[in-house]
Amino acid sequence: MCDDEINPWLQADPAISRRAFGAGVGALAVLSAAEARAMAEVTAKDVVVKTADGEADAVLLYPAGKGTWPAVLIWTDILGLRPVFREMGRRLAAQGYVVLVPNPFYRSAKPAEYAGLNFGEPSGRQTLMGYRMAMPDAGVDNDAKAYLAFLDAQPQVDRKKPAGVQGYCMGGPLTFRTAAAVADRIGAAATFHGGGLVTPQPNSPHLLVAKSKASYLVCVARNDDARAPGDKEVLKKTFADLNRPATVEVYGGDHGWTVRGSAVYNEAEAERAWAELTKLYKARLG
Repeated sequence: MCDDEINPWLQADPAISRRAFGAGVGALAVLSAAEARAMAEVTAKDVVVKTADGEADAVLLYPAGKGTWPAVLIWTDILGLRPVFREMGRRLAAQGYVVLVPNPFYRSAKPAEYAGLNFGEPSGRQTLMGYRMAMPDAGVDNDAKAYLAFLDAQPQVDRKKPAGVQGYCMGGPLTFRTAAAVADRIGAAATFHGGGLVTPQPNSPHLLVAKSKASYLVCVARNDDARAPGDKEVLKKTFADLNRPATVEVYGGDHGWTVRGSAVYNEAEAERAWAELTKLYKARLG
């Protein structure tokens, strides 16, 4: 998985993302006209969130018009905050959520400083993994609390409704940590080709499920499953033993298949995963 081995999808040309998402909603051909209009009307603001370890740069997105909506936190993959994740946040906001997408590496660098790094190259991999190692478990937990507190302070957020959290690649474990660290707020947690959800270590993310109150959606990449076929069974048993509502499914895409612009992006399977995310949030967040 992405935390401990090289994945071809991470060698995608960053220029692809910039070209594809510089045009905004026009890049998402799968959207209906109504969805495209809703995305175009989403408000997006660059914000700064104070955390226990400093100040995190992030983007805040919410629907047009007056009203309040459930909050959602998005954890990016190991390539960090970039146009593709801003557009994911915009699409989600257009569906009726207030979305925060932070720079997970704020302790180490701004997005512009790592925009050209390639995880498939030794130097880029070393730098990005260094950023990830600067995020200790306690730091991630504190970040999660700060991000949810920031969201709850926004006038657009309906604090009476549960919040959601979703993560990609390295964001998978961060999603599990968030669901445990802010258990009273998180009602739904979703991961997409999450890396290292099950490990033999005492801090394995799957062991945190017992501390959470969320329903889960775990979308597994087929090549990740081929490398560790037992992980999905451990997850299923964990959820079942704790009577925690969950769906764990292997998708017909390789690690990174949900991220547009990656070398293995699979639109059909990405849209299927998005549809499952939409169902989860509608059911759990209201």
